[in-house]
Amino acid sequence: MTDMVRAAVQVAPGQMELREFPRPRTGPDDGLLRVEANGICGSDVETFRGHLGGPRPAFIPGHEPLGIVEEVGERAAERWGVQPGDRVAVEVIVPCRACRDCLTGRYQFCPNRKYGHGVTGIAAPPALWGGLAGHMYLSPTSVLHKVDNALPVEVAALYNAMGAGVRWACHLGEVRIGETVLVLGAGQRGIAAVVAARAAGAGTIIITGLAADAHKLALARELGADHTIVVDGNAAENTVERVSEITGGDMADLALELTPMAAEPITDALLAVRRGGRVVLAGLKGNREIPLRTDLVINRALTVRGAFGVDARGMEDAIALIESRRFPLQKMHTHTFGLDDTALAIRTLGGEVPGERAIGVCVQPGP
Repeated sequence: MTDMVRAAVQVAPGQMELREFPRPRTGPDDGLLRVEANGICGSDVETFRGHLGGPRPAFIPGHEPLGIVEEVGERAAERWGVQPGDRVAVEVIVPCRACRDCLTGRYQFCPNRKYGHGVTGIAAPPALWGGLAGHMYLSPTSVLHKVDNALPVEVAALYNAMGAGVRWACHLGEVRIGETVLVLGAGQRGIAAVVAARAAGAGTIIITGLAADAHKLALARELGADHTIVVDGNAAENTVERVSEITGGDMADLALELTPMAAEPITDALLAVRRGGRVVLAGLKGNREIPLRTDLVINRALTVRGAFGVDARGMEDAIALIESRRFPLQKMHTHTFGLDDTALAIRTLGGEVPGERAIGVCVQPGP
């Protein structure tokens, strides 16, 4: 057992360094995770580019860690319901578990939280807060979810993306049996939303994407989408008109807007749902002001909800869906990288590597 842990550290936008940190000492209330894999998220790409989060101190990224509990204190084991050798997924939020928000189920907004997995600077002891490392520290108030050890690691590592799809489509979007669902954006979370909507009994599922997303749209069809819409290039289609054609003018019951940085899909979402329909906004726009036609919301009596990340319920339901093995989710995973190639992993997901068509990307830090 080595006393040092290798980790990828983002020191500035576009700059990643490999460093070593002392292996944390654990006590009765905390633990240590041996990281098997960490999923790479679209927000990792935007943060790496400097488009999200603003200036920040050096930190170890990785807010989708999956791994094996290697050390756990007696009280922590009882609190988390885990033992050494258990595989767990870890949430990014590290709440206080005692404030009003925490006690009423809104722990994502805990005003007392000081740390977060994959977002806390290395200056905060014991530095190893992110999943892009050989080991990650488990704080006394970290939120853990057990995952079947028998699942292939690449499939198990999809828990966060699937959690987003489940929460946004089912919990916030409240998709019902037989409804028409429009998913704007064909990233891994868009595809996960297709899976979740199909599992929930949606009648017709439509997903949009770019011409460059042809491989993603093809997979979305394989996993449950009934129709795909290409919104750019020579074969570009008008999203609202196409939804009207598909539905015979009835429009969608639910639209999920998941595109990064783009403004037009928000208006498309508002126009593509029926009167009294529902819209869930989850695509981050870099903190820019986006024009919003509020008259559409008012005159069409729409319900619009903002989606902030994934919560415990979303995680638990997504893990159950993955463990059901009902869908061939291994097809969502396209690339695996080692810790040395963390920056390459992020650029690959971001579409910056010629010839690579990424959907699900993970880093497996190794020993």
